[in-house]
Amino acid sequence: MTGRLNGKVAVVTAAGQGIGRAIVEAFVKEGATVYATDVDISKLAGSATPHISALDVTSTTAVDALAAELGQIDILANVAGYVHHGSVLECSDSDWDLSFDINVKGMHRTIKAFLPGMLARSQQNGTSGSIINLSSGASSIKGIANRYAYGASKAAVIGLTKAVAIDFVRRGIRCNAICPGTVRSPSWEERVEELGREVGGKDKAMEMFIARQPMGRVGEAWEIAALAVYLASDESAFTTGTAIPVDGGLSA
Repeated sequence: MTGRLNGKVAVVTAAGQGIGRAIVEAFVKEGATVYATDVDISKLAGSATPHISALDVTSTTAVDALAAELGQIDILANVAGYVHHGSVLECSDSDWDLSFDINVKGMHRTIKAFLPGMLARSQQNGTSGSIINLSSGASSIKGIANRYAYGASKAAVIGLTKAVAIDFVRRGIRCNAICPGTVRSPSWEERVEELGREVGGKDKAMEMFIARQPMGRVGEAWEIAALAVYLASDESAFTTGTAIPVDGGLSA
């Protein structure tokens, strides 16, 4: 199938690399007009869409300004996130606050800013708008070692997703969460390097990451993007309030 997102307008955060970039590419391929954003605009070079802009999701002013500029949209993909490494004993107040400011409040900001336009567009066109939040397998779905603040924040994303879904289920807006396992991306490769310094090398760290994946491999960004396309399209018109694992059997 092609053209599954024809006529739809999407905003994607953290679109410069990894899952965010893969989602932009998949949305564009399926016919959407996509506005790609990232806190580091240089990462958006070579993006599949010409519509790019810097966006810091920790700034309410910046998020509100972008929503006012773009107006009505159909799809909001909240990808921006931060991974804190460590248990509660290694988590300072600032680590905790940063994790929740980016991972949870960042989504609160974008949803609150873009939702009025999404509601108006849904009412005008008679179609459903779709909010897609990137949560994680490390959340209320499963505890992962040394992901204390991250897991707590991503559990909050699932709660946020369900709250938005039920509040707007009769007003033409759907809201779902994707919960990936370990996925190959530049940020994951940085974590491999970091862990490698602790355990005796990058190869050992890679083995440790793969060992916890029942499928015996890490995921690829395009595999997450494929689900995002489904959730953004009218094919998922009866799907809202879900938290869908894409984790190679991690949560099985």
